[in-house]
Amino acid sequence: MRIFNRAWIAALLLAFSTNVFAVEKVKKLVLSGPFAGVSNPLIHMVESGALSDVAENVEFIPWNGTDQLKLMALGKGDFKADFVAMPSNVAANLYNRGVDLKLMNISIWGILWMVSREDNLTKLSDFKGKEIAMPFRADMPDILFEQIVKAEGLDPKKDFKLRYTPHPIDAMQLLIMRRVDHALLAEPAISMALRKTKSFPVSIIAPDLYRSADIQKEWGRVLNREAKIPQAGMTALPSVLDKPELLKRFQEEYAKSAQWCLDNPVEAGKLVSKNIEMLSPEGVADSLGWTNIDVKSGKESRAELEFFYNQLMQSTPALVGGKLPDNEFYY
Repeated sequence: MRIFNRAWIAALLLAFSTNVFAVEKVKKLVLSGPFAGVSNPLIHMVESGALSDVAENVEFIPWNGTDQLKLMALGKGDFKADFVAMPSNVAANLYNRGVDLKLMNISIWGILWMVSREDNLTKLSDFKGKEIAMPFRADMPDILFEQIVKAEGLDPKKDFKLRYTPHPIDAMQLLIMRRVDHALLAEPAISMALRKTKSFPVSIIAPDLYRSADIQKEWGRVLNREAKIPQAGMTALPSVLDKPELLKRFQEEYAKSAQWCLDNPVEAGKLVSKNIEMLSPEGVADSLGWTNIDVKSGKESRAELEFFYNQLMQSTPALVGGKLPDNEFYY
């Protein structure tokens, strides 16, 4: 009888502990990001079923342009998302303007280069007086360009001829079609452009292109910093902020998937291009060798982020919502 009682009590305790600690699955989880390296882990997470223990269905939906991104974060877009990749300044701006979000991590610390038809340009100051295709006016590429040239005593509007495009792919096409000689591009658009200009039949009309000034190195040089910039990472939106176990699992699996992409560039290229048709598998694979990917939590990234935000606020405080985000911003 005593043995029966012990077994019965053990069973009760097991059932109780299972009910207490089991993670309730969400029915659907939407991950969203741009056509860039910050989204590669999201696609792998979906394809590998990484979050199947916390969600019945996980979907990746790309966003195209910061206007669409901001509408999504405000819950006013065509579709809703739970975890969204975004530039670090946009995350701070939205948070400071009242959007309930949390910066989960920064994963992209180096993704920008100048690409040029000239092979002897190594610094941004070397492009003085030249026309440059610039994607995303007043967003990350443009912001960093302005900060660096201003630190060298140059006027980004007067000393350069900036030709703004709505998307990096548009800037890449201008280069390939000989409409401009220089562009500030992000990976994987750079690797795709370099691939295209060496391939037939594009090579008949496309110029030879060179990976020119490294924006990260320029940032470090003119500001006496390490050659890395906290450019982009993941945010969690209101639908998941009250689910600590889900946040924890997302953070773990994003880091694992980011490492998988670095370790398996060819397979990652195929996976990403299958989900984003405008990207080629070879271009994505090449880009992983040039992208500084290092997944650090929001809290771990805070010092570098605050330096970056302070630099932006010196010229345009509105870029980050007029102030540094408080403690609650950082996961």
